[in-house]
Amino acid sequence: MRYLLRRLGFYLLAAWASVTLAFVIPRLMPGDPAAAMFARFRGKLKPEAMEALRATFGFNEGSAFTQYVGYLGHLVRGDLGISISQFPATVGSVISGALVWTLFLTGLSVTISFLLGTLLGMVAAWRRGRWFDSALPPLLTFVGALPYFWLAMLALFVGGFSLGWFPMGHAYEDSITPGFTAAFLGSVARHAVLPALTIVIATVGGWLMGMRNTMTRTLGEDHVLLARAKGLSPARIMFRYAARNALCPSVTGFGMELGFVLSGSLLTEIVFSYPGQGYLLVRAVQSLDYPLIQGLFLTVTLAVLGANWLVDLVYVWLDPRMRRA
Repeated sequence: MRYLLRRLGFYLLAAWASVTLAFVIPRLMPGDPAAAMFARFRGKLKPEAMEALRATFGFNEGSAFTQYVGYLGHLVRGDLGISISQFPATVGSVISGALVWTLFLTGLSVTISFLLGTLLGMVAAWRRGRWFDSALPPLLTFVGALPYFWLAMLALFVGGFSLGWFPMGHAYEDSITPGFTAAFLGSVARHAVLPALTIVIATVGGWLMGMRNTMTRTLGEDHVLLARAKGLSPARIMFRYAARNALCPSVTGFGMELGFVLSGSLLTEIVFSYPGQGYLLVRAVQSLDYPLIQGLFLTVTLAVLGANWLVDLVYVWLDPRMRRA
């Protein structure tokens, strides 16, 4: 328990540092959000509106410490500010709209890739030296080494343009009203097939090789040899004695990937025009939307820290040595 509390304290400190950096970095950039919005309107705003805009975006006059305290107060209340590119919408509402699609597409794809790659890696290590181990890992590693955007464009060209099996982009048909209806859910599923398939194909080889290499070493350890000598079933040895110990490095990587899920799969979302957080981040940078960039940065950072905390909990469950320590 003390181990988990120490880790939680470290993550809270890291969260405070990330919050502080999110406050400092935009203020080191030349100009401010109010000046960027004033320039976008090209004389349609009066100069007197500059101070009101600065106050709206939290860049009003006052010491840096006063602004920092006010910034922390807004964060505690869940107020991330006003988006410049989608004014007068709040940053929270803009991010929440993209967050649903990112969690659905990237979260589902990463989970499928991890489970499939881990299972294939276990089988490859258990049957090492046979045709399965000799053919599948090199093939998936070769496919995963191809440029990510090239795989996305190839899937779009073949599955969407040439064969016409799946839509070319977006998250659902524009003619369908969003809601929990069969038509809407079917449209969402059809639009997600190509981008999700691209993510799975590009990443499954890494999970397979990582699990295979770790499990190959685990199969030679004393506790596995003892289980074999006791005459336990191959399935029990494979899953309970070998795979459980070999999972720890893969779980760490999976935790990091889950944290970065909220950043979206940038290239895939751009190629397929999928309205996730990666696509939103590109638009925010192009429009110099500092509050939105700041909100996305905070969301991704806190998600990574939260995912690592969950990994620590899983580690304690997987490895009894952690509990004894």
